[in-house]
Formats: sequence, C-alpha cells, structure tokens
Amino acid sequence: MRKLFFKPNIWLVCIAVFQSFFLFSQGQIKIEGVVVDQFDYPIPYTSVGIVKKNIGASSTEEGSFSFYVTNNELLDIIEISSIGFEPIEISVTDFIAQKQKRFVLIEKVTALNEVLLESPKAIVKKALKKLKDNTVRNKHKLGVLYRRWSVEDNTCRFFIEQYIDVIDRGPSSYIKGFDVLHSRTSADYRFLKNKQDRHALEFMELNNPMRNGLTINAYSWKKIENTFYENEDIVVIKGTNKKGNYITFYIGYDTFKIYKVEKNSTAIDVGKSLTALYIYKNNRQNKLYLSYHKRQWDGYVKTPDQVKKAMIRANKKVKEYIPVAYRHEAYVLYLEDNSKLLNSKKQYIRKDMSLFRPPYKQQFWDNLSLPPETKFYKKNIGELEGLFGVPVDTQFKYSNSN
Repeated sequence: MRKLFFKPNIWLVCIAVFQSFFLFSQGQIKIEGVVVDQFDYPIPYTSVGIVKKNIGASSTEEGSFSFYVTNNELLDIIEISSIGFEPIEISVTDFIAQKQKRFVLIEKVTALNEVLLESPKAIVKKALKKLKDNTVRNKHKLGVLYRRWSVEDNTCRFFIEQYIDVIDRGPSSYIKGFDVLHSRTSADYRFLKNKQDRHALEFMELNNPMRNGLTINAYSWKKIENTFYENEDIVVIKGTNKKGNYITFYIGYDTFKIYKVEKNSTAIDVGKSLTALYIYKNNRQNKLYLSYHKRQWDGYVKTPDQVKKAMIRANKKVKEYIPVAYRHEAYVLYLEDNSKLLNSKKQYIRKDMSLFRPPYKQQFWDNLSLPPETKFYKKNIGELEGLFGVPVDTQFKYSNSN
C-alpha cells in the first residue's frame, strides 16, 4: 500500500488551517476529489474513507467522490482502494492541504497462477457459503440515499429521492426493516403513473443474487479474469444459464469475499429485462457491507384507453403497448454497527415508495452530503428537465411544499 506524504508549504498549511478552523466551526469538513489511473482515466466505484470509523464513500463512474468528516478525524488516515489497483493512504490533514485533489492509482498485475486449484463453480459455492463470515452479520443500520426514476415511453418523467434508515443483517440474511426519514420528488410528468407493489428498496434486496437463494447448478461457471484488491488476488467468475442470463462475482481468492456483483437477466418472451450492480466495502472489523447499488428494469404496459384517446386527439399514432422502466441508484452514506445505538423502529408496509411521505424539510437536503452526480444521474435528470425546461431544484421547491 502506497502512502502519500507531502513536503509542508507554510502558506498552504496556513490556508488549510484557516479553512479547517472555519469548517470546524460548522462541525463538518467536506472531503472530495477524483480518482484516476496512470493514464488519467477515472476509476469508478473506488472505496475512499476512514475504514476504522466506517466513514467514507464509493467513487462514481467518473471517479469523483465526496463525504464529510469532523475535527475528530484530523489525525486519521484516508484509504483509497479499487479492484485492480494498488491502494494508497493519505492523512486527513494532508488531504486538506493538498491543492490538487486528484489521486492516481497504479494498476496491479495479479500474481495469481493461471491454474486454479478449485473449479470456478466450487469457488462460487464456497464464497456464498462464507457470506456469514465475510459480511456484517450482526444487526446494523445503513443510512441509504435511494433514488428512483420512472420512465415512460423512453423518457424519464418522475424522480423520487429518499433518505432511509435500513436495519439489516447483511446479504446472508434479509433486511429487517426500514424507516423513510426524508423524501422529495420532482414534478410528476407521467401519464401512466404506475406504482410498484412495494418499496423499491425491497426489490434491491430481492434482485441481489446473494440474498435470494441462488441456484448454483442452474448456471455454467467460468473464470473470465484475474485482478487484485486490497492486497488480495481476485477471481472474476461469470455464470450463464440456459436463457443467456448471467451473474458475475468478483471473489477474493484467499478470503472468498464477494466484493462486487453484476447481474443481467432478460425474459425475451415477455419483453422485460434487468441489469444490476452491487458494490461492497470493508468496515472497521474487516467485514463487507453494501456501499453502492445501481439497476434498471425495462418492460412495457398495455396502453390504457384514456391514453389511446389522448393520442387520437393529439393526432398521434396509437400504440398498443408503451415501454416503461425504473432506474435506481442507492448510496450507503453511513454504517452504524453499535447494536446499543440502533433504533428498532421499522416499516415493512407493502406500498410504492412515493406513498411514504414524511414531512418535507429543505434544511435536511441542503446539509446532506450528497454524492457527486454520475453520468447515470445526469442522463435521467436531463431527460426530466428537458420535458418542460424546468430545473429539478425548482421542481423540488414546488412539488414538496407543505
């Protein structure tokens, strides 16, 4: 692991101390930057944070990251690590003093022998069996920022964003409950207004191959790549079933930890498909917990009669079916693993996430450490704003006023 040290510059240090003093008075210091490789390409889903305190974030697809620390973390070490690269460390103080917050990770060539001692199928089986040992299994709380975009006729027409406390026991179990603390929505430009029969958080759980009881024998498994992560060789194994659907696991060869999961499934006969990504990171006990999730479900609905009539009145061609989709993005902003501090309050009411309506508090959203905007986020918000040229912040203002 490389450690970054910087020769002190008195003016830089003075400026940093002044900035720190100002930020400390507000109780928070924003840690933000970008992670790239030696060719200056961004590195997505990099783990950045103070592991011993469960503070940090995953970088976006563009390599950018942001989170908050306080004056209590001044002497702590920020660790930056990503699959396939040598990790680096930098103190919080040095991070603040650094002018260009651009961090270069060096690609690591794995030393793993091409000849595996165990078959890919056996490795997957063992990794799933060791989930209880390798993940945070005790009851813990995840602070989740959950986003869902509703798409109709190939255009995003509604956006909902929620901050949720999730009580969990890790991927070897099921979510024990959740509490939607804050919620805000865009203007609603949908004409179908479909609703899911449960909170989207539950679908995030149900679509996770590590949670829903994967039938290993239904897939043909093969190793597709060797790589490296946090001083461990990683085996990338892809399973494909008879329908062509696949699941890819990034598994530690020594620990059998599953650091990353990719899923793609298509039901050709009914015109529906799903792609999903799950990223896991280590906590202070070196156990994995969910850090980032993204997925998209595509399908269609039969065009309602009232919509057909509206198409006729608008001199548009009547469609028998309308393509629809849900696009999701979830960030775990914090982990609380002290069972004595956990709130046992939970909700498991089966209803669409838009029907959870806690009081709207603009101050909360103004002070929340929102992650950098990803290409995925910008694409969806761009479609939404493009419908009538109204910025999403303006939509938030008028759609959520009490």
